[in-house]
Amino acid sequence: MNKLLIQGGATLNGQVRISGAKNAVLPILAATLLCEGTAIIENVPHLHDVTTTVELLGAMGVHVVIDEKLSIEVDSSTIESCIAPYHLVRTMRSSILVLGPLLARFGEAEVSLPGGCAIGSRPVNLHIKGLQDMGAEVEVKNGYIIAKAKRLKGARLVMDIVTVTGTENLMMAAALADGVTTIENAAREPEVVDLANFLIAMGAKIEGAGTDTITINGVEKLQGIRYRVLPDRIETGTYLVAAAITGGKIMVKDTAPRLLDAVIDKLREAGADVEVGDDWISLDMHGKRPKAVNIRTAPYPAFPTDMQAQFVALDTIAEGTATVVETVFENRFMHVQELQRMGADIEVEGNTAIVRGVEKLTGAPIMATDLRASASLIMAGLVAEGETEVHRIYHIDRGYEIIEEKLALLGANIRRIPV
Repeated sequence: MNKLLIQGGATLNGQVRISGAKNAVLPILAATLLCEGTAIIENVPHLHDVTTTVELLGAMGVHVVIDEKLSIEVDSSTIESCIAPYHLVRTMRSSILVLGPLLARFGEAEVSLPGGCAIGSRPVNLHIKGLQDMGAEVEVKNGYIIAKAKRLKGARLVMDIVTVTGTENLMMAAALADGVTTIENAAREPEVVDLANFLIAMGAKIEGAGTDTITINGVEKLQGIRYRVLPDRIETGTYLVAAAITGGKIMVKDTAPRLLDAVIDKLREAGADVEVGDDWISLDMHGKRPKAVNIRTAPYPAFPTDMQAQFVALDTIAEGTATVVETVFENRFMHVQELQRMGADIEVEGNTAIVRGVEKLTGAPIMATDLRASASLIMAGLVAEGETEVHRIYHIDRGYEIIEEKLALLGANIRRIPV
């Protein structure tokens, strides 16, 4: 097990390349189960969750080859089992995304109920109900979702709440279903659109991805292709906040600025000069302390819940007081207690945090509780006086590619050491 040691006080400057999107590549890897032939996925980030997904596919007998050039080749014709076992699924909630593809193509699936970050309930009942509406027989037994169907039937699916993985799972299942499926109150996230584009490239007939109603006209089979995953908008936002909190100047490259309007608006509100190009974003704080910004999370295209923790960290040392309202997950302020150990003035009441900016934080031993909380604690460590130790960093390795190396190239005094 490792920890990160951060010596605070450095101002970040320079350029950083953004990796492929974690939240896009995981469903796309699951979707390779749908295709007859070989799928080659490019711009794959080197993350623990990707490794787990590859292990999961391999455990089912799928042939997977990982290339040094950030690509993964998947051939599901060798599949031997439609079981996703607990020991692989328990660490990653997105493992449930194999449920729809397995059922749609092979007529059966046995998937362990998932694990992942403890940031709140992410019920799988919407996945199950949707598959049942499409004609599947589904039962939950001994901690596993067991589903069977000769061929799924097109149906009208109305989601009670907006769910990204629910939308993705049902869209994948519907791609090979008999007839037309509509998903209403669908998630609009860019990663959902990227998955839809991948499926369309394989031969699926999908319309409306990126809106709240997606229509899928099922086809008999899908073909293997080569596809490049979109850039990670959350990693992009994290590095922009890291530069802003330190008063620095940064350019992020190989990204997609159009996906970050809400985040860029808040960075400008914090006092940053931000410019955008086709595939780059530059930010310059001119050495100034940021101004406090109010945040309210909501599904895309509103402010993303996955950027909430990073902006809480920024607000801890900003001028003024900020109100942060979390509407997506009910247990996503676990980073607050650790930030308080560093001297942050934060008061949490229900789903709202009141953050009163202080002039300085002080280094301390702190513990990461989930993926995005990990990022916020690193942000705080960058500006804290003295040394900060971030423990349980396996969370950060689930969603950020070599974060300490990228930050070090920008001037941060950060290193990974064994505990």
